[in-house]
Amino acid sequence: MRSILTVVLAGGRGARLEPLTRDRAKPAVPFGGVYRIIDFTLSNCLNSGLRNILLLTQYKAMSLDRHINMGWNRYFCRELGEAIDIIPPQQRVDQQWYQGTADAVYQNIYAIEKSRPDYIVILAGDHIYKMNYAHMIDFHIESGAELTIGALPVSVEEARSFGVMQIDANQRICGFQEKPQSPQTIPGSTDCCLASMGIYVFNAKFLLEQLCRDATQLNSAHDFGKNIIPGVIDQHRVFAYPFSDENRKQTPYWRDVGTLDAYYEASMDLISVDPQLNLYDQHWPIRTYQTNSPPPKFVFGSRADQADPRTGVAIDSMVCSGSVISGGQVSRSIVGPDCRIEAYAHVEGSVLFDRVQIGSGARIRNAIIEKDVRIPHDIEIGYDIAQDRQRGLTVSDNGLVVVAKGAGIERLGGSTTRVAKSIIRAPFFEKTPAKSLSELPHPN
Repeated sequence: MRSILTVVLAGGRGARLEPLTRDRAKPAVPFGGVYRIIDFTLSNCLNSGLRNILLLTQYKAMSLDRHINMGWNRYFCRELGEAIDIIPPQQRVDQQWYQGTADAVYQNIYAIEKSRPDYIVILAGDHIYKMNYAHMIDFHIESGAELTIGALPVSVEEARSFGVMQIDANQRICGFQEKPQSPQTIPGSTDCCLASMGIYVFNAKFLLEQLCRDATQLNSAHDFGKNIIPGVIDQHRVFAYPFSDENRKQTPYWRDVGTLDAYYEASMDLISVDPQLNLYDQHWPIRTYQTNSPPPKFVFGSRADQADPRTGVAIDSMVCSGSVISGGQVSRSIVGPDCRIEAYAHVEGSVLFDRVQIGSGARIRNAIIEKDVRIPHDIEIGYDIAQDRQRGLTVSDNGLVVVAKGAGIERLGGSTTRVAKSIIRAPFFEKTPAKSLSELPHPN
């Protein structure tokens, strides 16, 4: 595995995930409470034995860069040739930003050549799945391929967003169309196509030759799916490798959470009794960075002899460390780290990112709430979509409401006064003024 270099493309803007990608790249978007989307690709690398990784960033990479440095470098020993090197656009080859996926790799040829690899694995950093890349590399070597592409069956409707392949009896690719409007189905099927997963294994010399050739083509989009792959399938050995799922479920799991509704659906699956994505499998662990927060806490349990009906409870939910359900009720939701649900509040079918506070009496349904957002008391979100739109909140095609940082929220009771943005964004831990030395108690 030391002769293999892994390149992870993690500069995606993720425009369809706005406003979750307003301040971060798509791979840095939180998922499943404590994880980021990038964690799944990097965990696959680590579990597969791939320990020499170049992470190519571009769009709003500060959050992603911080997450990698705080949570991932501890798994690698540079003295043993192991590392995750985060590489922003350097304009070393061309005086412009990356023009496509192939151009992103081409502009970092210098870093690739320094590793002198025999094989190069290219991965996308914005998909959620479990896969052993070592098996794909073995297939690539044994088949004598110059390029191997990870393949996944998808529906005809889904195929319009992917590269679609046609293969012969030996799994050699004989046709490829990037995001076709009328995708060609698998022989014998009328509703299933073979799609590219954006996972590639190249012979290193072959890849560098193709990148240099493509860079001279003025009319090229400098993209693997649009240019590199269609240009090599006729004269070179290009094979498809069927997706080998490490998720240990009956149906293979692979998700492109590229839209708000797709992201929400994948998140809600995690809280089901038997989720399709198994996060609790120690055979294939998903690693991440987690803060040193205390355990989650549930307080104010009502009893029959109490007049106060406050009950801190969470049902069919994931509650992360540091969160306090203080007399509120949570159902079918994901509560991120260090959140607080105050008395009489109800949260249903929602995803709360880090350090969210839900004020007393507030009611939240079918919503995603960004980091550090503070919802005032007695507010309803997700119950009146027209009112949510009037407030300026993002509402998806399926009626999902997203509360971004700095969003204005109106109070109930007919008031049209917008709550100040500083209230919505304020951290819920109020800082007490520092005392002078004379005011501090004696240690004895």
